[in-house]
Amino acid sequence: MRIENTFGIEAEALAVIKYDSEKGLTNALKTLHKFNAELPILLIGQGSNLLFLNDFKGFVLKSNIKGFVVKQETDDEVLVEVGSGEVCDEFIAQAIQRGWYGMENLSLIPGQVGAAAVQNIGAYGVEAQDVIEEVKGISLKDYSERIWKQQECQYGYRQSIFKGDLWGQYAITRVTFRLKKHFEPKLQYGGLVKAVEEKGLMKDSLTAQELRQIIIDIRRAKLPDPKKQGNAGSFFKNPVVPKEQAERLLAEYPTMPHYPADEGKVKLAAGWLIEQAGWKGKSLGPAAVHDRQALVLVNKGGASGSDIQRLCEAIKKDVKERFGIELEPEVNFI
Repeated sequence: MRIENTFGIEAEALAVIKYDSEKGLTNALKTLHKFNAELPILLIGQGSNLLFLNDFKGFVLKSNIKGFVVKQETDDEVLVEVGSGEVCDEFIAQAIQRGWYGMENLSLIPGQVGAAAVQNIGAYGVEAQDVIEEVKGISLKDYSERIWKQQECQYGYRQSIFKGDLWGQYAITRVTFRLKKHFEPKLQYGGLVKAVEEKGLMKDSLTAQELRQIIIDIRRAKLPDPKKQGNAGSFFKNPVVPKEQAERLLAEYPTMPHYPADEGKVKLAAGWLIEQAGWKGKSLGPAAVHDRQALVLVNKGGASGSDIQRLCEAIKKDVKERFGIELEPEVNFI
């Protein structure tokens, strides 16, 4: 059965099993273990952060757990538990309508809520970890349910315990977000203040819906629609380097974008590095670097996962040779 993925790569699995409740997930796992105990299981959302290099010789489980419920509410904030199968952007839209704020900058990032908690998605100065209170999951091995508080999720830049020590061990079922009931726009990243001004809006009176629309407009202008041209959004992580290394590079490239990171570290823009290495808009067979955003690799049509991987390795090689920086893919290779 074909595995849906935003890269548009042709990849098959033995079966794709959807579940809409914890009980449905547990029943599916018990059936798989009873008849096919040795075959691997892959958990996916919308397939928006995956690159398939081959067919998957096992079973794919896809969450369709929907809905959300308010667990706790005060005058200032709300705790809302959301099913892992909810489309993250659709939940953000509904949250804003209800006066729950904090996720506006994550608008239009593809994927489901469960995947957002695994990947620690982020954009324009906000990451999922900033609003996640806890994550629920079920063990693929013994079907037990577990709850992780935010501090236990080991969140980092596009990283979590679910991508690390617990990779492939738990299916995320629900995510609880802590959202504000008073809107405070976060505009300190990615030229958002300029974008607000260009719209003729005032940052002091900006609404959450206006900020969401600005984010959507920016992303649509820079990023290709996966339905029209296969891609997984940002393919590489922005590298975080020691401050001394960043200072050496800035001496040679004074206009290089850079941002504060952890103590003694600086975050650089992978897209800028790729563009300076001459790859923006360039192709390698049916795989290409997007002509408006060098951080995005695209399937021009008929590309295999190996085609995308070859392009990835060629870019990494050139960036390493020019800047001494090792780019790391954000996308998971399967």
